[in-house]
Amino acid sequence: MAKKPPNLIYAVDDSPPIHSLILLGFQHVSIFFMSLVLPVIIVKQLGSNIDMNAASGFISLTMVSIGVITILQSLKKGPIGSGYLCPSVCGPSYMAASMMAVNAGGLPVLFGMTGFVGIVEMIFSRVMRKLRFLFPSEVTGVIVVMVGIVVIPITVKNLLGLNEGDTVIQAENVIVSIISVAVMVGLNIYTKGKLKLYSVLIGMIVGYILSYFIGIIPASDFARIQEAKLFAIPYMKHISWKFNFALMIPFVVAALSSSFKTVGDLATCQRINDLEWKRPEMKSVSKGILADGIGGLLPGLIGGYGTSTSSANVGLSIATGATSRKIAFSAGGIIIALALFPKLAGVFLIMPKPVMGATLLFSVSFMIVAGLKIIISRMLDGRKTFLIGASFIIGLSADMVPGIYENIHFWLQPIFSSSLSLATVTAIVLNLILRIGITKHKTINLEVGKDSSEKIFNFMQTQGGAWGARKEVINKATSAMSEFMQTASLIKLKKEEISMYVKFDEFNLDINITYFGDPFPISSLRPLKEDYKTDEEASIKLSSFIIKQYVDKISFSQKEDHTILHLHLEH
Repeated sequence: MAKKPPNLIYAVDDSPPIHSLILLGFQHVSIFFMSLVLPVIIVKQLGSNIDMNAASGFISLTMVSIGVITILQSLKKGPIGSGYLCPSVCGPSYMAASMMAVNAGGLPVLFGMTGFVGIVEMIFSRVMRKLRFLFPSEVTGVIVVMVGIVVIPITVKNLLGLNEGDTVIQAENVIVSIISVAVMVGLNIYTKGKLKLYSVLIGMIVGYILSYFIGIIPASDFARIQEAKLFAIPYMKHISWKFNFALMIPFVVAALSSSFKTVGDLATCQRINDLEWKRPEMKSVSKGILADGIGGLLPGLIGGYGTSTSSANVGLSIATGATSRKIAFSAGGIIIALALFPKLAGVFLIMPKPVMGATLLFSVSFMIVAGLKIIISRMLDGRKTFLIGASFIIGLSADMVPGIYENIHFWLQPIFSSSLSLATVTAIVLNLILRIGITKHKTINLEVGKDSSEKIFNFMQTQGGAWGARKEVINKATSAMSEFMQTASLIKLKKEEISMYVKFDEFNLDINITYFGDPFPISSLRPLKEDYKTDEEASIKLSSFIIKQYVDKISFSQKEDHTILHLHLEH
């Protein structure tokens, strides 16, 4: 059972009061609306080929899809859903392929291919449990860090109030950004309880008010809200479907990119909700990817844009200390309701850029650090250090060296058009290559009476790094092995040679210590001072008691003239 971290106010299975659910839901909805820029770009790409009713319906039905998938992702029982607060937004992984689709045949091709790619991801989710070896902590950590890093450009542009192509920074935008961030950070760090929970929402409200008085929100935006209908059923007459075989590979690549990103998001959700987290729990991840796949199928069927899990929303939940999956029901319900109430949705659609940037800066900061914590949770050797560094360098090249991959075959564009997808694929490929030559077992030979502590320490540090083991497990094993050498000096041995065979897998670390002597007593209690006067084996019992504190299981077996001490540590 997961152990609740002390920094969480509402953990994954907690039930916040209804008023808290509504307010926390609105915080997440604010980030949902930032992602709606993607379907808006699709609408602009179609230009005169799409009427305003179809454009409005496309965006409204995308909002409905976001709400439904956000709720499905939070389900704990049944085959669908990871059981975590991991909201969905318009998936950036689908953008390149979606643009190809609308250029090839408009919205019908987009809807047909989005539904197809959802089915592909749903099928992929069924094999995820068998692919744990693809996602060791260093790979998962790289993905989590990158899902935060790729948001940096849009975060900075919004912070400074810049549109695409703008270079002139207006002082009023910077003022609103600084004050909004200051309110969010101040309430989050220096307060507790309700103010910490709603720090982002309060900061956004302050940003809205400042933007209004400074003049960042133009009067035309308010006029647009006033003209919007209070209630409207989303327009659906634009829905039809076409399939384009030439776009299969780009969309499949987009589905895989979305799946890998979801692995990172869900691993983060697992980690922040469990103080004793060790590794991604793949059953939950598999169910989460199934829900993410429905995030392609559903909008494809009803006429929306494909969705994917949102790293910014996960970062928001970390920052506020509210990770209850019940919040997903609130946030999902609110975004669905807003799809039916255009006038209310308009309040979010006119969100000032500095307020968007402040929200992203605050949320994504926590996401990046969460990824770094995953990386350093395991020991790193030269192989893994290279894997991490090379993945960041190659991944970031997609954004830092514009145009470098523009001649890549269009089938592979979804990978090379995003730093996240390129870093993810690089990390997975390097992990598979660099695994070659790593043995999962190793033997060290020692001799009683000689200082072996340093030799054991160096041996275990080297192997622990090669295996990517958790530091605390390797340290416990090292201490147990060194303590045995102290015990060996106290018992009668026929030979001075000691052999320690260490075997590792992702779940277990086993040490078989072979020595030429008899089993010794394993004490469950620390010997008392007076025991040393009456019990000749008191020192041995103390040493064995210490060994037992470091390991999860301890036992003996005998073969001919030697004894094997079996030490087991759970990993």
